[in-house]
Amino acid sequence: MPAVFFLLMSCVVGFLIGGIPFGFLVGQLVRKDDIRNHGSGNIGATNVGRLLGWHWGAIVLVLDALKGLIPAVAAFSLSGFVSSSEWCTHMAVAAGMSSVIGHMYPVYLRLRGGKGVATALGVVIFLAPGALGISLIVFAVVLVSSRQMALGSMMASVTFGAAYLLLDWDHAWTAPAASQTLFAVCVPLMIIWRHRSNIRRMLAGTEPQVTEQLKSADDECRRVVSHESVESDDT
Repeated sequence: MPAVFFLLMSCVVGFLIGGIPFGFLVGQLVRKDDIRNHGSGNIGATNVGRLLGWHWGAIVLVLDALKGLIPAVAAFSLSGFVSSSEWCTHMAVAAGMSSVIGHMYPVYLRLRGGKGVATALGVVIFLAPGALGISLIVFAVVLVSSRQMALGSMMASVTFGAAYLLLDWDHAWTAPAASQTLFAVCVPLMIIWRHRSNIRRMLAGTEPQVTEQLKSADDECRRVVSHESVESDDT
């Protein structure tokens, strides 16, 4: 199989896997409703956790991360049969970045997807675990200090890009690392772009804090349980 064809196939498969809307599916399963009609209107783990409880949010987080991890690992492993070792990394990055884009713009939901943080997390677990570790520390510090998930996610994505470049500065600008460098620069910018509504709320002082989201999730779960109990009594 020609390497170019395998590269294109990796992008297409990564995009389709990345587009699997686990948040939407969980919303349909648990709430019997389109989760995009509630909360932030997003299918990501944060909105799922806010509306259905953080145990469901954690499940969606893991599933969304696997959407990035699996295509990247598979492309890296299989590309060795059709290309040089240098191209294995490029294949993995192409599949991983395509999965992030697929999550943001899923064809299954008319391009109304999530913000890409969890799926990007799955990709960088494989591609750059060192830079990921630094970004997770920043995420934790920002989340604790600001209590805003969106701000923590954006700061973590920017930190990842900066940490990757600083940790591997000499190699980052060489041809073998070109795709990883492109990922480290472009994906954080994409994530910030997808958070533009959160940025507007932050500037307006209306962005909810995690403590408010937890309370909202508890109240929402009580309303759902109460509603189901009433329906059960009626039948």
